Amino acid sequence: MARSPLPRFGLSLFGLLLFSLALRPPAPAQTAPPYRYFRTGNAADASATPRPGFALMGGGSDLDEAFRWLCQRAGGGDLLVLRATGDDEYNPYIQGLCHLNSVATLIIPSREAAMDPFVAHAIAHASALFLSGGDQANYINFWQGTPVQAALNDALRRGVPLGGTSAGLAVMGQYAYTAQGDKPDDPDLDSKTALANPYHPRVTLFGHFLAIPTLKGVIADTHFAKRNRMGRLLVFLARLAEPDGKPLPATAPLVRGVGVDEGAAVLLEPDGHATVVGRSSAYFVKTKSWVEVLRANKPLTFKEIEVQKVMPGHAFNLQTWTGDAIQYKLSTEAGTIHSTQAGGAIY
Repeated sequence: MARSPLPRFGLSLFGLLLFSLALRPPAPAQTAPPYRYFRTGNAADASATPRPGFALMGGGSDLDEAFRWLCQRAGGGDLLVLRATGDDEYNPYIQGLCHLNSVATLIIPSREAAMDPFVAHAIAHASALFLSGGDQANYINFWQGTPVQAALNDALRRGVPLGGTSAGLAVMGQYAYTAQGDKPDDPDLDSKTALANPYHPRVTLFGHFLAIPTLKGVIADTHFAKRNRMGRLLVFLARLAEPDGKPLPATAPLVRGVGVDEGAAVLLEPDGHATVVGRSSAYFVKTKSWVEVLRANKPLTFKEIEVQKVMPGHAFNLQTWTGDAIQYKLSTEAGTIHSTQAGGAIY
């Protein structure tokens, strides 16, 4: 008896399955988060009791001594590096120096990233925080008024220690030079430009990003003597002393400046006691009089400026504004700085 042909039902079903798969739209690719996060050490956060303190680093090569001091304040917990650009090169460096549960780097390159819930969560669970160098304009533009700023200030209130270098230090004072007018292919605002016109468009100042009581009324500058930034710090102080071109009331506290040179760090306690470490100095600048000439397109005239230069291994108190320092005075007349130091030395 002749056999019946094989049924074609199974083959048809298989063909229909292939056809339906071909018609199905591809699964959407998983969207990458707007931030980047790198972690070394333990994946789970440690239970730690941090101690408050502030490491003000002037930039240049990183100082092992300053990072060890910051790590000791973390109580063996989790240190978080915050950046707007860059990579995770701090992770192995800090992990090699310190005995910590973990070291992580969180790169927050936009306001969108700053709004992501993970970012605030990571800051809230850190036992120590470090603001890297780069461009402080990014920190202001991307993080101001976002959960990043709120989480940072909440951490400071809880006593979490904070360090910053270069741009990171620049935003730690009550006031900050924001570098808004600087461009990647242009040099930084230099003292000569600022002294010649204190209202130059690149003299951009901002206040109240971080609330560190010990740095209230302070503006900090970095790479200080190395990049000859005393003149621009004097311009910043003059502008802050007379906002909108009008002198503050006589009872108003004068703004003070802290300039930290490359290769130096100021290790600051919450009560104002500080020690300078490294291989260069820090400068504590205080004005004693109001600005004489502060107008657009006119060179600055600003007198009776007291400077205290603190060498490595020596101490200073930001509350009393006194310390083991070399003391001298500066005056700026028509944009030219004069010093009482031998030879007219500014630094």
